[in-house]
Amino acid sequence: MQTKTKKICTEGLKWILLLVLTFLFLMPVVWVICSSFKSVGELFSWPPSLLGKNPSLDNYTKAMAEGHFGIYFFNTVFVSLVATFLTIVVNVMSGYAFAKYHFKGDKILFGIVLATLMVPLEVIMSPIFKVIVATHLYNNLWGLIIPAVASPTAVFLVRQYYVGIPDAYMEAARIDGASELNILLKIMLPMAKPVISVLCIFSFMWRWNDYLWPKLVINGKERYTIQLALANYSGEYSVDWNSLLAMSVISMIPVIIVFVTLQKYIIGGMTAGGVKE
Repeated sequence: MQTKTKKICTEGLKWILLLVLTFLFLMPVVWVICSSFKSVGELFSWPPSLLGKNPSLDNYTKAMAEGHFGIYFFNTVFVSLVATFLTIVVNVMSGYAFAKYHFKGDKILFGIVLATLMVPLEVIMSPIFKVIVATHLYNNLWGLIIPAVASPTAVFLVRQYYVGIPDAYMEAARIDGASELNILLKIMLPMAKPVISVLCIFSFMWRWNDYLWPKLVINGKERYTIQLALANYSGEYSVDWNSLLAMSVISMIPVIIVFVTLQKYIIGGMTAGGVKE
C-alpha cells in the first residue's frame, strides 16, 4: 500500500514539475503573441494585461504595408525551402552511397567528412565569403543557399540510418531488374522518411533563423531575410515595438508548422546514429 501511494505521489510531482516547466517556457511566447495585438499605450501600461482592452490587427497590417515585411517573408521562404530541398537531395545521396556502396578509400573519405565536424564555422566563414564574392553571389539569395547545402552532420545521420536497413531489399530489386536509381527512389528513399524529416526540420529552422551569414552576404534591403529585417527594424531614435512584435509572431508560424508536421519522425531519425554495424 505504501509503495503504491509513494508511486502515485512521485507521478503527481513529476506531472506538476512538467506543467510548471511548460508554463515557464511557453509564457514568454504567449506574452509576445498577445502583445502583438496591443496598441502602443497598452503595451507599456501598468499593471500589464495579457491582451489589452482593444486587441486589433493594426500592428500586422502596418508591418506588412510600411515595413515591407511581405518581401522579407518571401525571401526567407524562398531561401529556406530551396536550401532544404537541395540539402535533402545532396546529403541523402551522399549518405546512401557511403552506407550501401563500397569502394576503395570509402572509409577514409567518410572519416574526412566526419573530421570537418570539428572545424568551427568561424574558421571557414572567411574563405567561403571570398568564394561567394568571386562567383558573383554577393548580395544574392543564392549566396545564402549554396554554401551550406552539403552538411557532414546530415551525411552521418543518413549513412547511419541506411546502415541499419538490410541489403536484401536492394538485392531483391536488382534480381527483378530494377536500376540503381529506381532502387534509391522507389525502395530506399521511402524507408528513410524519419531521418529525412529530421533533416527537413533542422535545415529549415537553421535557414529560417540564420542571421550571421545573411548579415555578411546580403547588402541590399530588398533581399533582406526576416532575421535581418527584425534586427534592422528600428528608427534612428526609437523602435516601433508593436510592429516588431507582429513581425516576430509571423516569423514563428512557418517554423511551428514544420515542426508540428514532422515532429513524430524526430525520435526515429535521431536514434539512427546509434545503429551498430
